[in-house]
Amino acid sequence: MGHDIVRLHHVGHIVEDMAQAITLYERLGFRVPPPSCPAIPRHEGGEPEPFGTGNTHADFPHSFLELVAWIQDGATDRLPDDTRIVPLQAPAEVLPELVERIRETSANVAERLEAFQGLHILMFSSPDIRSAAARLSDAGVRHGGVNTVRRPSDTSDGVTTVRYLEIDDAPDAGPGAVTEGRVGVVAELDPDIQRAGLLDHPNGAVDLVDCVLCVADTELVATERRYEARLGRTARQDGPARVFELDDAALALVPASRLDELLPGERPAALPAFVACTVAVRDLDRTEALLRRNGLPVRTTPSGDLFVPAEAALGAAIAFRQAGIGDTART
Repeated sequence: MGHDIVRLHHVGHIVEDMAQAITLYERLGFRVPPPSCPAIPRHEGGEPEPFGTGNTHADFPHSFLELVAWIQDGATDRLPDDTRIVPLQAPAEVLPELVERIRETSANVAERLEAFQGLHILMFSSPDIRSAAARLSDAGVRHGGVNTVRRPSDTSDGVTTVRYLEIDDAPDAGPGAVTEGRVGVVAELDPDIQRAGLLDHPNGAVDLVDCVLCVADTELVATERRYEARLGRTARQDGPARVFELDDAALALVPASRLDELLPGERPAALPAFVACTVAVRDLDRTEALLRRNGLPVRTTPSGDLFVPAEAALGAAIAFRQAGIGDTART
């Protein structure tokens, strides 16, 4: 029987200045389109208004990196002038609940940004999100249920449907959040939609393959148990980290006292925190040359990955790994 969570869907990098973040990601070698800002009627029959967060993606065939900026009371001053306003579509009977969920998520983003810029969002990908939701409930993992939103797209019918759930099983976190940020599950990306994106990144990136969660040493065992329930998998020891292997990616849990062994020179801005993510690239040597050409500091991990430290990348270490044959074949 297959797993209902198979890979990393995306990580979210929450930033103060979207224009600055886009410039950084372009220097990192990613192609990043203009950001979009959702708009939704606050009540039935109302006009769509900017709401929640503005975002953009560095897309890959099966995953993406997300840049997120908070929109305060409909203001878009944190977003570039070329930001696209995108009305969301939802049935009238679910609109109030959807608005409330977005409001809760937005409040969580604002709270996280106040703490520090960096990775605060981790979403996993599921081929059967309703089965995943049922398993989570059976395992005692509290979540908000499967939400469905429709938004304009470049597909034949002009609309794409997104189904997702947010986990909120941490006792000291609010709805739609856990202690380390926003964590959830999203239905797998539509390959046709992904192929329409900007996939030819100058750095050769082809997939999101790893995320690192740093926790207090005393919280490592409890955190591992929570993720065992969330992922339906067990972790293995790999150097300083406890690693959950997915089908095409991994989540690494590392105690704060050993983070330097995994990512030399890195220090968490808070605990717990997602401190790094890794993308697979076609040619690691060419990626390194591009990073150095663009004036970015580059460090090497004990396993041979390259990474730009968090202090140079708006609070998140961005790592690069040589893609394997399977990684490049999927592009």
